[in-house]
Amino acid sequence: MERVFTPLDCLLPAGNLKLCLVLLNQPFSKGHFHCLWNKAALRACADGGANRLYHITEGSQDSFLPDYISGDFDSIRPEVEEYYKAKGCEFIETMDQNFTDFTKCLQILQKKIEKKGLQGKHKLHVDTGLEGEWCGLIPIGNACDCVTTTGLKWNLTNHMLKFGTLVSTSNTYDDSGIVTIETDKPLLWTMAIKE
Repeated sequence: MERVFTPLDCLLPAGNLKLCLVLLNQPFSKGHFHCLWNKAALRACADGGANRLYHITEGSQDSFLPDYISGDFDSIRPEVEEYYKAKGCEFIETMDQNFTDFTKCLQILQKKIEKKGLQGKHKLHVDTGLEGEWCGLIPIGNACDCVTTTGLKWNLTNHMLKFGTLVSTSNTYDDSGIVTIETDKPLLWTMAIKE
């Protein structure tokens, strides 16, 4: 069954797309933050991303508690870790140095959403006017053995996406306004947002 999404629907006031929000240890726009937080079905921080969340919600941290914080906890500030632990946030320690905190956070996220059956065929509406120039498809956890797309400048036809071989991190659109993705395993869709 094909699922239809407008990925940046999450930034539109009337949008109703549910998403999973992963906060990294990178600066992000407070303007988009509240909209994304409110529409997220699951909210996570990758290690130092908890510092960013704590800072951007200063004065109202109690209203913005993540579902989990994961990583090796070498970046989270002690006072931030203490605060979220006291509030009952789940901490998941991931010590494997072969992966980044982001990758490890995504692997946990994958396990938490597998039961929802979110792979297969998807149609993305990318014509809201909020889209930036680039987009990409990144395999989560395991290789994707068979990925086919339309609507991209560099489409895939039954391609394998796997770190160390092919990963589509710097693609763009073909101006059709619709991207279709068919995959046999979970993929992370990334895209730029206009400022």
